[in-house]
Amino acid sequence: MNRLEKPYGFELIMDLHGCDVSTFNRESLDNYFETLCKAIDMQKCERYFWDDFGLPPELQQTSPHAKGTSAVQFILTSSIVIHTLDLLGAVYINIFSCKPFDRKITEQITTEWFGAKECKSHFIERI
Repeated sequence: MNRLEKPYGFELIMDLHGCDVSTFNRESLDNYFETLCKAIDMQKCERYFWDDFGLPPELQQTSPHAKGTSAVQFILTSSIVIHTLDLLGAVYINIFSCKPFDRKITEQITTEWFGAKECKSHFIERI
């Protein structure tokens, strides 16, 4: 098996806590994707949301680990996946790209956008 001499891709995993839950909506998340992609020079492609939007109350999620909005923003070089948890004030984000991106700028924009009091992150070079 041949290994590449340089990493195939880069993955940033962020767990944010103490967030401003008013940012946990489709419009804010769409603006976040736009701002982040411009800052780290990524080309946006398709975007999809999963949430309780438009569902009657009896069908909406009530579990703290399920109530929120999830979204996938495909980028030309892979994807940005986000899960917000309304009742926990938490956001979980995975960014994977075979194109390098600035981890520090990404963490700063994300922490500020969601008003997070805490951000734990892991950066992985995929080989």
